Amino acid sequence: MGMLKVSESQQFADRLRGALESAGVRASPTLVANAFNLRYRGRSITPHTARNWLLGKVMPTQDKLRVLSDWLQVSPDELRFGRAPGKTYVFEMNDGPIEMGLADREMVDRYLSLPLEERKTIRDVVSAFVMAKSAEKLI
Repeated sequence: MGMLKVSESQQFADRLRGALESAGVRASPTLVANAFNLRYRGRSITPHTARNWLLGKVMPTQDKLRVLSDWLQVSPDELRFGRAPGKTYVFEMNDGPIEMGLADREMVDRYLSLPLEERKTIRDVVSAFVMAKSAEKLI
């Protein structure tokens, strides 16, 4: 027997469950269906459909994928195809490497697009937050 190839829809299901976990949402078909339906303008999905997504039996259509990605704060391509090649931001921290999620990567890109003076202001604000946190720990 050769190696079993994991289907595209199975890989999608893994990424969907990971995105739900990152968003702090339990991967329950009923919960996913209800939360999805609140955000979707088309015909509601059933918990059975959500269950099939979570099990990797079917893939959502492109319009549904877009709603999922908006809700879970991941790009539609990342949810559908996996980590997009291109820029990855990995920082070496004291407790090991940290890879940034999409929201943080977008924030860094926006920050880098600002004029120097505004970037300095943002650095000052971040420093003030860090200093306030350090002072809290001392109390």
